[in-house]
Amino acid sequence: MRKAMWAAAAAGVVLLVAGCGSEGGSDKGGSASGGSSSAGSSATGGSGGSGGEKLDGAAVTKELTDAATGAGFTQDASGEQIPAEAKDCMVSWTADAEKAADPAKSYTDTVATLTKGGWNEERSSGAGGSVIKSLKKSSWQLQASNHSAGPLKLVMFVAVDSSPECAAAIAASNAKPQG
Repeated sequence: MRKAMWAAAAAGVVLLVAGCGSEGGSDKGGSASGGSSSAGSSATGGSGGSGGEKLDGAAVTKELTDAATGAGFTQDASGEQIPAEAKDCMVSWTADAEKAADPAKSYTDTVATLTKGGWNEERSSGAGGSVIKSLKKSSWQLQASNHSAGPLKLVMFVAVDSSPECAAAIAASNAKPQG
């Protein structure tokens, strides 16, 4: 199926970016403040590190859903489905950009809400009306993509836990035959 292959490709892109971005090990709990609620002051984003709560797929899904729906998006029910064995390691949330009053504003507002919630924007790129932002929180890497300018209306958020356990789970789920 085409959508499953797209999800696998998106996961590969996010893993590639996450692998490049975390080589220095900056999110391994090396922050000087232990457990205070200064979310914007460290690279771990407030809930990372070894002593704090660990983000899982359900928590990331809730954060994405709350941010996106609060910004005026509804979820596209035909969006990518994540294999069951990867649900704790990968989240895909596709907005129904056709139904949003202003998809570009809703995208910007979603990203702003996520950054207020502890996601740190690491990279941003844009060309031809498309914008892709890379955000990080704990061991999670999020690609926020807005391709809503012009005839193509696609707004998508794909988050991947870059831990070794999740990399193995995602690789195993991608290796399974479709069907």
